Amino acid sequence: MIKFFQSWLDKKKSPSTVQETSDIIPKHVAIIMDGNGRWARKLGLPRVVGHRNGMMAIKRVTIAADEMGISILTLYAFSTENWKRPKDEVDYLMSLPQEFLALELEELIQKNVQVRMMGHTEGVPSSTLEALREAIVKTKNNTGLILNFAFNYGGRHEIVESVKKVAALVQSGEMSIDDITEDTIQSHLISNDLPDPDLLIRTGKELRLSNFMLWQTAYSELWFTDIYWPAFKEEHLREAVASYGQRTRRYGGLS
Repeated sequence: MIKFFQSWLDKKKSPSTVQETSDIIPKHVAIIMDGNGRWARKLGLPRVVGHRNGMMAIKRVTIAADEMGISILTLYAFSTENWKRPKDEVDYLMSLPQEFLALELEELIQKNVQVRMMGHTEGVPSSTLEALREAIVKTKNNTGLILNFAFNYGGRHEIVESVKKVAALVQSGEMSIDDITEDTIQSHLISNDLPDPDLLIRTGKELRLSNFMLWQTAYSELWFTDIYWPAFKEEHLREAVASYGQRTRRYGGLS
């Protein structure tokens, strides 16, 4: 009887059981969607095929996140550094929001998803911006999952712009230097009305933040995987969330 009870305890503690039973769901999940080009190259395909399959991964991960009870999903879709890539690849990446929203917007509306964009408009084609704005307007009253695209986004640039806004307030006499706090900087970030990510996922083997939400991820839990983004599925998202559920967030203090 004792051996049976010990065996039962061991099963309860196993990672697979933890993944199935963990009910601690992060409110805000951010994902660095990396590895599209390498996924395509591994299969002997053009890089753009990887990007298109990455777009398909967005749909299934969005649906999975919504079903799991995640409130906010922020996806790093195009960085301010991605302009350095070959022009034909950049042009294709710029066209993806139009293609994705043309195919999926109606279903997103039906699923009560609210679409947002977090980034800078400089240099982005007007057709791309129009597609994003249309999605934002049509879903602004939706109360379900917030699907937040970080598009033409850079963390350092965001912080610099926030500091400029605060400096302007000081220069105009509306605020003194001594009034500046972390909350002051936070309130002038692009994502000022969203909570910081609880969990940051990066696919594609790399172990870095790549200028993504540098301020907001100060105390985010990090989860890295070798899976390339086009191959990322619901099971991988659940694995990341299960790992999150087993961690203790101390924020510099003691548990």
